[in-house]
Amino acid sequence: MRLWSLHPRHLDRPGLTGCWRESLLAQAVLAGRTTGYRAHPQLERFRAQDDPLAAVGIYLEAIAEEATERGYRFDRTRIDHRPSADGEQRDGAPSADGRIPVTTGQVALEWEHLLLKLSDRDAERWERESARTGPELHPLFVAVPGDVESWERAGR
Repeated sequence: MRLWSLHPRHLDRPGLTGCWRESLLAQAVLAGRTTGYRAHPQLERFRAQDDPLAAVGIYLEAIAEEATERGYRFDRTRIDHRPSADGEQRDGAPSADGRIPVTTGQVALEWEHLLLKLSDRDAERWERESARTGPELHPLFVAVPGDVESWERAGR
């Protein structure tokens, strides 16, 4: 399960669709609808929120928005707790300033991991993304100084 801290606009088609599926799985785990993946370390940052389902709903909504911008149709009715259309948060979701912190070390690791995937799967996107000075974060997250997150298992 890869729940990227990076903005979904950086992901290629397989990355975006995979992130959608895996985020829906994360939502099912957090809602208690599945017994698999309950101990998955990437869920720690969602479980640490006052309302984990609302947080994962915000996460999913940004993925769905990116999909819409690309002409894909992800079924937003599958999101249990969606932000309202006017930008106000519903269902106890974190406020705009209640973003989840993610360390700069984690962001760097994910960026490197994504660029490696893109170099294998999508040369054009790899060229465009690798020319950037760095990634934009998913809107749910805010960067804070630090090493790779304790829950990260890739590259350890």
